[in-house]
Formats: sequence, C-alpha cells, structure tokens
Amino acid sequence: MLFHFMSHWITRPALLTAFVAAGLFGQTTPSDPAPDSASTAPAASTAETKSNELKPDLSDPGVVRAQQNLDRIRVLVRQGVLPALNLMKAQDGLNDAIDTSILRSSTSTSDLLPEQADQMVTVAERMFLRRQRRAMQTKQLAETGVISRAEAETASVDVMEAKLQLDLATDRARLVRDLSFQKSLAEVETDAETHPEWNGKLYTRFDGNGTFTREQFNKISAAFLIEFGRSLPVSADGQTDVHRSMGLNHTGRVDVALNPDQREGVWLLRYLERNKIPYYAFRAAIAHKATGAHIHLGPGSTKLAEMKSCCRSGF
Repeated sequence: MLFHFMSHWITRPALLTAFVAAGLFGQTTPSDPAPDSASTAPAASTAETKSNELKPDLSDPGVVRAQQNLDRIRVLVRQGVLPALNLMKAQDGLNDAIDTSILRSSTSTSDLLPEQADQMVTVAERMFLRRQRRAMQTKQLAETGVISRAEAETASVDVMEAKLQLDLATDRARLVRDLSFQKSLAEVETDAETHPEWNGKLYTRFDGNGTFTREQFNKISAAFLIEFGRSLPVSADGQTDVHRSMGLNHTGRVDVALNPDQREGVWLLRYLERNKIPYYAFRAAIAHKATGAHIHLGPGSTKLAEMKSCCRSGF
C-alpha cells in the first residue's frame, strides 16, 4: 500500500509540490505569536485586553494527540517515508485542536465578556477558513487521483461542521453584546436615580404626567415607523433578566437606542413632551461607564422589592 501511494507521489511531483507550498505558505504554527490588532494601543489597554483573552488548553487530550501526531509525522517526512503533504495536514490538525479547545472554554464560561465573545467568533472563523482551504486542496488532489474521493468528502463534512460552529459563535457573541449593553444602561439609570444633580448635564429628566402605558408605546412605535421608515430601536422592553439580576424593576419602562441630540432622538423627545410621557434622555456615559446615549421611556426604574407581584414582565 505504501509503495502504491509513493508511486502516485513520484508521478506527480510538480503538482504536489505546488499544493504543499500553497498550504504551508502563511501557515501559523503554535509557537508563532498571534497577530495583535491592538498593537498601537496604550500598554495598559493592551495588557488588560490580553488578561481577558481566552486561552487554549494545551493539556486538552485532543491538543496533546494532535501535537504527538505532528511530531511523529515531522520525523517521517524528514526521513522521506511520507510526503510533505502529510505534514501540512498534521499541522492543520493541531491548529484545529487548539482552536477547538478555545471554543470549548468559551462555551463553559457563563459570564463571557464582549471582547471574549468577539475573540470566540474570530477563532471560529479562522477554523472555518482553514478547513475550507483544506477542502479545496483535497478536492483538487482527489480529481487527479492523488488521494481518495472519500478523503475529500470527509474534508467537506469538516467544513460544514466548522460553519455550524461559526454560526453558533456569532449568535452567542451577539447575545453577549446585547446583555452587556442592557447592563450598562441599567447601571447608568441607577446612578441617575441617586444623582439628581446630574439632571440637565449628563441627562435630561422629564416627568410628564408620571405614567407610561403599552398603548402609548404602540402609538410611539407606529408614529416613528411612519416618520423614519424603520422600527423604533428598542434595547430593553419591560423587565429583563439583566434588570432582575441587578435587583431593579424595569416593568412598564422601555429603553430606546437613540441619541437624544440627533434627528431621530430630537423627534422622539418632542413627541414624548407633547404627549406628557415621562422620560430620561442620556447624552453621555455616567461615572465613566462605557454606555452609549439612549432614551428611557417611562418613570425611573425602582428597586425590585417595590415591584408588584402581579407584574413580572413587560407592562
């Protein structure tokens, strides 16, 4: 069997050399440092980012096996027993195992940070592109008879699995960012309640008639859609898990991701004032929190203990 494979190898030296060169060129080995996209950032910021970075588990059984296989293949290639193509495949296997250990770590982390979620997507995308490249190469080799079609089909299945992992990572990252944004808004609103002196500076408060109903919200949403041709960008509607975890009652309130100083925000504030609907308009981050400007519809949030047992969510 080995002699038969080597005969194929010898009859196609130029073709295989080209594939190996294409695969190995630009291949990142485990010892190579990962590109640092924040290399121009201040040292403290870079250190903080790296401290939050998801790390591969080099003791993971899959990583250990892949490393042992790469070491074994490297020796056989140097001895001329196996072609260099096997070395490229073994290197890809190790890179896949390392990235898989990172994704597994992110899955078991319940309090994933937004930057970690972004890294998770980057890792999943890297694995998908690597397997996609490998599938293209194996397909071409199978068409020339160098490898079996079964091996090419296996590579195609690997691509589909990697695409599924990428989709799952993307969805989870979006959820993590949404929850982080909601938490920031809730923290800012809590600070506003305890600092009335910030009114007119970092935020504007309008008490209106003190009430806000679902019927009013539906009318606001319809009017906004007619005026701007898109839905009202709601970031939190009524009580959420984030508010509940912070001990806040957000029932009957709605957060809208609009800057009160921009056209759409100005329109919304005028509508609310015209209809005597209470709001908080936040124009800047409060207490150094990285929160975007937004508009809170309804009275300020209260402590969860004040929440009536009849109203657990929504209005």
